[in-house]
Amino acid sequence: MNMKMEIPMLDMIMALSTATDLISPVISGHHKRVAYIAHSLSKQMGLPIAEQEEILMAGALHDSGALSLEERLHALNFEDDYPHLHAEIGYRLFKDFEPLTVSASLIRHHHDRWDVYGQIIPAGSHILHLADRIDVLIDKNKEVLGQIDGINRQIESQFGHMFMPELKDAYRALAAKESFWLDIIFKPLNNVKKRLALLEPMFLNIDNLLDLTDIFRRIIDFRSRFTATHSAGVAAVAETLSRLLGFTEQQRHMMKIAGHLHDLGKLAIPEEILEKPAALNVYEFNIMRSHTFHTYRILESVKGLEEINEWASFHHERINGKGYPFHYNGSELSLGARIMAVADAFTAITEDRPYRKAMDKSQAIKTLNYMAIDSLDSDVVSMLIANFDKINGICRSAQWSAIEEYDDFHMLTTK
Repeated sequence: MNMKMEIPMLDMIMALSTATDLISPVISGHHKRVAYIAHSLSKQMGLPIAEQEEILMAGALHDSGALSLEERLHALNFEDDYPHLHAEIGYRLFKDFEPLTVSASLIRHHHDRWDVYGQIIPAGSHILHLADRIDVLIDKNKEVLGQIDGINRQIESQFGHMFMPELKDAYRALAAKESFWLDIIFKPLNNVKKRLALLEPMFLNIDNLLDLTDIFRRIIDFRSRFTATHSAGVAAVAETLSRLLGFTEQQRHMMKIAGHLHDLGKLAIPEEILEKPAALNVYEFNIMRSHTFHTYRILESVKGLEEINEWASFHHERINGKGYPFHYNGSELSLGARIMAVADAFTAITEDRPYRKAMDKSQAIKTLNYMAIDSLDSDVVSMLIANFDKINGICRSAQWSAIEEYDDFHMLTTK
């Protein structure tokens, strides 16, 4: 299958970078700044365009393996005595996705010292390492130009030790320019996008997009065991419902992609809320309600993803207009968005949560019928109930596969 769909891969990578930055204001913009610095270094060195591109993509994704805020903060620590499991996890997330195989290898070694690994690891990893440390040394709460001398002293002292000595000239040439430092601080996403426009564009067909968003799904869900299987279940249910309701093959795959992405904005939700073993209070629920807004705003920057974005982001909108965050009513919601809402509701009530056990079949059917009165699309709910056992089996199978993947990643982080 190679259906006609062309989604800019770098737009998708930047969307993921933006989403992971939502985990905390402390780390906001770090991915994009590192991508900008690393690409500036590679360009200054005169590396081939293809290598510049791989380094830029790796910079935009380099801490994606840090699935929790604690891990992200460890990654920002300038002292290099932390084992950097997030780099290994990032490598494992992306290594089998062919367009990012090279970038994955760069991510794997982006904290490795020159005086230990030298030429054993790719030069691109050494560039990422330097770029990462440059960004960490900048105090974002202070004027940047006054920090240059102090940063230079720390960086210069580490060439041949922490950093690859061949990077010294490129670093010095960039560091001498006030514009380099001001660009790091001033809207790094805009700077990255300008750089991307000069590179060879890469597009994803629907097969590639399915594979990439499946990686997104793991990054979104693997922050907690209670969410580890949710998006896999939603994607499987939504795809099955769309087939039963007459969607084309391409639309069904688009629906699965939307299922992978529907909770992208949950990266902005603190883990203590995701794992709270009781009902959320008003403050916590308000934070939770923001996740669909974040999903929509992040994905709207990806050209060609407009329909998938609506299906993904409107899963908490309701037929009666009382959903969130946009309060669309039934006349404003496409069938795809209505299917996703039912798939999300079904998956949520039939899985364990920190504050309750999963509903059994009779409880789930009763709840769905009640929601079909004026909240969910009654025709979609009726289709699900008519095929309850089949859809439930498909959902459980997808979730079993997801929990096995989660356990593999969890074992890695506890070694």
